[in-house]
Amino acid sequence: MQNNSDNLTTLLLVTTFLILLMAGFILTILFLYRKKQIAYQEKLDKIQADYERNLMKSKLEMQELTFQNISREIHDNISLSLTLAKLNLNTLEWKDREKSEIKLNSSIELLGKSIHDLSDISKGLNSDVIIQNGLIKAVEDEVARIRQTGVFNLNFAVVGDPVYMDAQKELIVFRIIQESFNNIIKHAKASLAEMNFHFNNHELYITIGDNGKGFDPDKATSERRAGLKNMETRIKILEGSMHINSRAGRGTTLLFTIPF
Repeated sequence: MQNNSDNLTTLLLVTTFLILLMAGFILTILFLYRKKQIAYQEKLDKIQADYERNLMKSKLEMQELTFQNISREIHDNISLSLTLAKLNLNTLEWKDREKSEIKLNSSIELLGKSIHDLSDISKGLNSDVIIQNGLIKAVEDEVARIRQTGVFNLNFAVVGDPVYMDAQKELIVFRIIQESFNNIIKHAKASLAEMNFHFNNHELYITIGDNGKGFDPDKATSERRAGLKNMETRIKILEGSMHINSRAGRGTTLLFTIPF
């Protein structure tokens, strides 16, 4: 009888020990899981904070570049047209009706050109175009604007089924494209350029090439280097990549890979 009692006591002690051990094991697992979950959430918060910080930095850089572009456009095109229009109006010869009409018509044309140029600048800066029409339509309008200038011939093609990203991402892609063509206009002295969009299941490939004078990326001017840095910063925000293929006298090709 005593043996049975001792055996029962031993069994209870062993069972209690095993239960406590199992409970401790479960609590340890839960603790480690919770710790891992907290670490994972902290990592996500850090990634989100870094993303927002880089996005804000890119926005500030884009604003600065935008202001520079506006200033350049107004100075180089609109200011000249308005100055010529003012000169025509200030030198009207009222006694010579024929010459006065010629100058008036010229002034009207110059003012019309200035209004058209301002409209083009406004369209190029308006992010609502992306929200309302999407990236492809915005790029097509930008291509049409560039073609109208006659600076160089520009071909544009889309391969695959377009995949629409959120408006913020598409706006960043659009600004990258604008910066690319801004560099071609300012530096390349090209007569022909082309841009291709290639959509697949996971990524968008954008190639932008020209037949201009090319350059050595390691020896780029500070202005060109700033433009390239702007594009690199933006493409990193999209978690994509950028590759430059250029040699002096052989044009330049930019390849952007953007994951969906």
